[in-house]
Amino acid sequence: MHVKKLLHTRLRVDDLERTVKFYTEILGLKLEARRESPRGAKLAFLRTPNSEELLEITYFPDSGPVKVQPDLMHLAFEVDDLAAFGKYLESKGIKFSDGPTVSQNTGSVFAFIDAPEGYEIELIQRAKV
Repeated sequence: MHVKKLLHTRLRVDDLERTVKFYTEILGLKLEARRESPRGAKLAFLRTPNSEELLEITYFPDSGPVKVQPDLMHLAFEVDDLAAFGKYLESKGIKFSDGPTVSQNTGSVFAFIDAPEGYEIELIQRAKV
C-alpha cells in the first residue's frame, strides 16, 4: 500500500500576515482557507494556479522563533518568462538571490528569491522544446 498524493506542505513562520501577503501579492497564490488548530496555531492554506497541492502557512508562537538554516529546503514554482518575472519582482523591491542559471541537463533557466523567514523560492522557466 502506498500514499495516494501530496496534499500540502507546511511552513512555520513568525509573521503569518506578512507571509500570506508575500505568497498572494508577489507570487499570485490564492488564499483558500484560514483555520486555527486545536493547539492554537493560526493556519492559512494557499493554492498555486494549476496545482492541487496546498501550501500551509503556520504561525505558532509557542514553538519559538523560526530559524531557517541555509539550504534546508525550497519551494519551486514554474514561470513562463523568468526575465520578465525578474523585472516584475524588481518593481516590488525583490531581487534574485541566486541566478538566473541555465541548467546543463534540461536547458531550463532558474533563479532563487528569498521568502519571509529565509525560505528559498526557486523560479523555473522550462526549456522550450
